[in-house]
Amino acid sequence: MTGIQAASDTVHIVGAGLAGSEAAWQLANAGVHVVLHEMRPTRMTEAHRTDSLAELVCSNSFRSDDAANNAVGLLHAEMRRLGSLIMRAADANQVPAGGALAVDRDGFSAAVTRALYDHPGIDIQRGEIARLPPADWGNVIVATGPLTSAPLADAICELTDENALAFFDAIAPIVHKDSIDMSVAWFQSRYDKLGPGGTGADYINCPLTQQQYDAFVDALITGEKTNFKEWETNTPYFDGCLPIEVMAERGRETLRHGPMKPVGLTNAHDPLAKPYAIVQLRQDNKLGTLYNMVGFQTKLKYGPQQSIFRTIPGLEHAEFVRLGGLHRNTFLKSPKLLDAQLRLRAQPRLRFAGQMTGCEGYVESASIGLIAGLYAARRSYRNHRTGQPLVPAHEYQFRAVSAARPSADQKA
Repeated sequence: MTGIQAASDTVHIVGAGLAGSEAAWQLANAGVHVVLHEMRPTRMTEAHRTDSLAELVCSNSFRSDDAANNAVGLLHAEMRRLGSLIMRAADANQVPAGGALAVDRDGFSAAVTRALYDHPGIDIQRGEIARLPPADWGNVIVATGPLTSAPLADAICELTDENALAFFDAIAPIVHKDSIDMSVAWFQSRYDKLGPGGTGADYINCPLTQQQYDAFVDALITGEKTNFKEWETNTPYFDGCLPIEVMAERGRETLRHGPMKPVGLTNAHDPLAKPYAIVQLRQDNKLGTLYNMVGFQTKLKYGPQQSIFRTIPGLEHAEFVRLGGLHRNTFLKSPKLLDAQLRLRAQPRLRFAGQMTGCEGYVESASIGLIAGLYAARRSYRNHRTGQPLVPAHEYQFRAVSAARPSADQKA
């Protein structure tokens, strides 16, 4: 490029979740050297189970893939145009999920991990960054996510003179498919909707009568839950991922209008019977041997989880690969603490990305990582003569998006 050179300073990325992995990929593909820091397995979190990069700890769904009618689907399309590693890995490891893009979580993480380790422009270092990044790291992206280690979170709070906001998030159980009674349950997507890799019959459905539903709601409300520590008692729940028993406490019909809604489904064993409520399970791995309980995040203790969930018709003998759980997330008050380029106002060399910025969802977190990577790459290219950024950040993004779009000749 005429008049442009790559800056000599390396970009350090702290955290190799979806946002950090995507940022590293964007930077490295722009010719910028990256050091990607990941504390696992040296230090694990409350929710992670492996040392894989971009491990999915909650749902395996990237939500709707409909670019014409859904905002998340449109975001999928835009990220694909920008060469997103996260979307490439998701597409390569998709499993049937109706109109949603869901993935084999292990295959997805393995694909991201392999791509980043194989990239010549990325060095991966394992170990915790337990304080603010060293002062000589001039271009840093902090993408440690909602499960940021306490020492680093405390250091950021001290730097910003702000209390970290926090909320509780939950994960749902996963069941062995072979332990589900398919003489009671049946395969069907809601409204028989087709999706990426799907057939219109992608979910396992377990029907409940009104009597069974009422008994189930009673059991959820009275079941023994995980106790909060004193300092956690005022922490709110994240409304987009409420524990199922919290939803039940908000009204007896809440679940029937939420994750247990019976609309768009017909009982294959008795088409004339109309279920009062339905529990859906979505394929969780490529082999189709594991299914997760959709919308069944929970803070019930393990014993009550098994006994209560086995009252669901079709799950009487369910064997659980993983039971649900609850973890505390932290994030920044981004509108106040970050500027328009995701830089910390108190120390602009630090840029933040992913769910720690306050966004929610895999796709949203990865997209913020992508944008942070573009911003950091733009900072690494400077004019020979002036040493100033060549173009404004928003124009850099526009050019990148435009370059990714097919030309008229390509379309033809």
